[in-house]
Amino acid sequence: MRFLRDGASQSMIGRDHELRQLTRLVASGRPQVAIVGGEPGIGKTRLIQEFLPTLPEGTVVLVGHAEPGSLARPYELLLDAIDGAGRLTSRGVLGVDAEVASLVDPGRSPVERLHAGLDIVSRLVGDAPSVLVFEDLHWADSESAALFERLADRPGAHLLIGTYRPGEVTSRHPVSALLERMERRHAVTHLRLERLTTAETAAMLAIAGGRPVSYRTAVTLHNRTGGNPFFLEELLRAYAGQDLEAVSEQPLPWSLAEVLRRQATGLDPAGQRILEAAALLGHRIPFDLLAAVTKAGEDELIDVLRELVQRGVLVESGDDEFTFRHALLREAITGQMLSRQRRRLHEAALEALLAADEVDPALVAHHAEAAGRYDDMVAAARRGAALYLSIGSAYQALQLSEMGLEEEGDDLELLSAAARAAWLAGLLDDAAEYARKWRDLATTSTDRADALYLLIRLAWESDDTTGMESWTTEIEQLIATLPPGADQARAMTAVAQSAMLRDRVEEALLWSDRALALAAEFDLPAVRLAALVEKGSTLAEQPATAEEGRAILAGMIDEAEKVGEWVLAARALYNLVQMPPSESLADQAEVLERMRVDAERAGFESLAVAAYFQGRARIAMREGDLAAAIAALDEGRTRDRGYVLRGRRADYHSVFLAGLSLEAGELRRVTAILAELRFQPGLSPLVLPGLDFHLACRSSDDRAIELLDGVLAALAQLPWRSGEQAHDLITAALYAGLPRERVRHLGEVMLDGQLWDDWRELVTAQLAELAGDDDRALRGYRAVFDSAILPPSVRGTAHTLAARRLLAAGQNAGATKLADKAADLLSRWGGWRVAQLDQVRAQLGLAPAHSRAAANGVVPLTPREREVALLVAEGLTNAELARRLYISPKTAAVHVSSILHKLGVASRTEVAGALTR
Repeated sequence: MRFLRDGASQSMIGRDHELRQLTRLVASGRPQVAIVGGEPGIGKTRLIQEFLPTLPEGTVVLVGHAEPGSLARPYELLLDAIDGAGRLTSRGVLGVDAEVASLVDPGRSPVERLHAGLDIVSRLVGDAPSVLVFEDLHWADSESAALFERLADRPGAHLLIGTYRPGEVTSRHPVSALLERMERRHAVTHLRLERLTTAETAAMLAIAGGRPVSYRTAVTLHNRTGGNPFFLEELLRAYAGQDLEAVSEQPLPWSLAEVLRRQATGLDPAGQRILEAAALLGHRIPFDLLAAVTKAGEDELIDVLRELVQRGVLVESGDDEFTFRHALLREAITGQMLSRQRRRLHEAALEALLAADEVDPALVAHHAEAAGRYDDMVAAARRGAALYLSIGSAYQALQLSEMGLEEEGDDLELLSAAARAAWLAGLLDDAAEYARKWRDLATTSTDRADALYLLIRLAWESDDTTGMESWTTEIEQLIATLPPGADQARAMTAVAQSAMLRDRVEEALLWSDRALALAAEFDLPAVRLAALVEKGSTLAEQPATAEEGRAILAGMIDEAEKVGEWVLAARALYNLVQMPPSESLADQAEVLERMRVDAERAGFESLAVAAYFQGRARIAMREGDLAAAIAALDEGRTRDRGYVLRGRRADYHSVFLAGLSLEAGELRRVTAILAELRFQPGLSPLVLPGLDFHLACRSSDDRAIELLDGVLAALAQLPWRSGEQAHDLITAALYAGLPRERVRHLGEVMLDGQLWDDWRELVTAQLAELAGDDDRALRGYRAVFDSAILPPSVRGTAHTLAARRLLAAGQNAGATKLADKAADLLSRWGGWRVAQLDQVRAQLGLAPAHSRAAANGVVPLTPREREVALLVAEGLTNAELARRLYISPKTAAVHVSSILHKLGVASRTEVAGALTR
């Protein structure tokens, strides 16, 4: 899974967790056993190749490979390891050659030869730490299996690794009994390598091509290869130098097709006929449909399917349903069939499907298209697109819509489905193209209003201000021509959305209320819900009306979910998550999880992924946990990495992560993120100037004063202000020691707009301190001590600044009390806020803030926390913890936060060290 642009490897994808586990086993200094399992081509050997160069100097490494058919060659694995290490040459270790002769001497007893093998390993390794790898245990001879088991008993710093293919191990195979015995006698670490996810496939493709790829390309190649790294690598190697978008359409390279077809050799003619029919039926193969197409008897069909499952060609994916283990194998089989043969089978499948009561429209469309029955295909595409949109399968809906549009390019129903599906899947350019055509061809005011509603949203997400203005003007003109009723009300919600997204509060409320009045008059529940989302979202953004907006949004969610309006429900929940919490953090976490579920039901990719991880980061900030907030954004960024993203979706994680990295003092990381952001189109005007300025201030860069001009110019373009941003930039400017007048001017500009009162109070206090008005500054800091708006980290800084003012006034006792409170609030934070506090504490003669926390190993931890702490030390993310321990990611985050607090560390990377103290 390492990959170069010419097809060679460069960076491993999707195996970081397994690599960390192997590294941890070596670092333990104790005897360890690891078993690495996975299907052919999944990357077992590659994982070992990546792991071995990371070993400490002086580690002895032996690697032996079994070969197919090696069951007749005793001790094949050890002999291969010795030969590979050059131990049979004249430079070999003294005595090894003689023992090798004993090992292969058939005249000696099995016990003597086993001991000879153990002696060989002992001579080669000695007392040094070692890693012994037996590759492909599924082909191992019984003697090698017995040796592997005995080597696990050796004392010392030795790691024994075995790799195997679970699908090729039968009960009669030596490794089957070996694995059972190893489980009983040793603590075995199992590493099961899974196929790459779509996101990991995208990352691999991005490395191969040197640039991110579209979601469409990633999904197509992931589906085609099944996420198998070897298959993906072979495809890319065969078409090296070609555009990745075109590779997904290229035929299988001969070498890969031969490898795949080899799995199906040896079938009798009846079995071959059934296999070919199964390959033509598509990804999912219903038993009854296969029987109807092949006209095979039930017993015959069961016998053939059982053999294909045993060979690993098919897997039983559900009741009476099968799928090919690798989609490429299906492609290789159909590639050898005659076109008439394929068409005849598709025709038979279509007739069987049309005669059935309930069938998946996607199956009907697939076979109708291949059989040349285009009217049936278009009708099925319409039904299927609507069905898949209703269940949140946006990309599948898009594929069906596009299939139908290839035959009926002006079909409004298909254009509508394609536009909505592409938007939900994050394909903004495709969505805009389909929506524009939908609007151009619309024959009713309903279609035109719905198309314009979507075009407004797409323009906003693409940062197309001109387009947004244009579409809004057009829909306002449409409203003037429509009589009161459903179409007019629907169009009004579109204008309300446009005004809300552009921060035009009065307009948004006016149009929302007009739509709500029509919804009440004509009984339009769907319009009512849409108008409530726009009105509630508008009010929630304004400090003075936030609670009213919260109530409106919270009040309509249940109703939206009940009628299946998942997009509206997810949007309402998203806006609630963005607001300062009015309930417990646990309740807010539940709201976030509910948003994710509703977004997934809608197929709303940006809310289900990007906004979800941002929400987790915000909750972690509300808990005062900087490491957890960064970890959440890292996880979300990993999910998006490798994809081409546009507009507002392009910077979902990076800008937020850059801000938190500045908080943590990780300035090199901020520099790297900034380098990536400079190539992102459509960023907010303040993003790059603000981050550049903040970084310069924290880096003591003399350019900070010049960069301030860029910040002020960017602020002049923005109609809104952020109290959080004001605090960050003012604090950075004060840290850099910029001239008072320049800092004061920056403060005036940033406070010139609607802000939450507590942020305004804090920034005003900082400016008062700058001006020498200590009494006003102290009052301001005290005013926000118990703020429900400010997160613990900022309230900690308010206590720090107030303590500093008291210290300057000679009130050491009061300053000490505030410094201790600040330490509590910042106990799970880090970076400049803690450094600022420690300066005050040092002046008061107090210990640094983090030294106050308990740091006595695992003593303060509960048994469950100890279990979680050990896994955190291995490097597991919250999502991985959740899967391992069968808990929710939210619960895992709570455990991690508690562990960091009790161990007195600021980040997850420090947990391992704290556990050993």
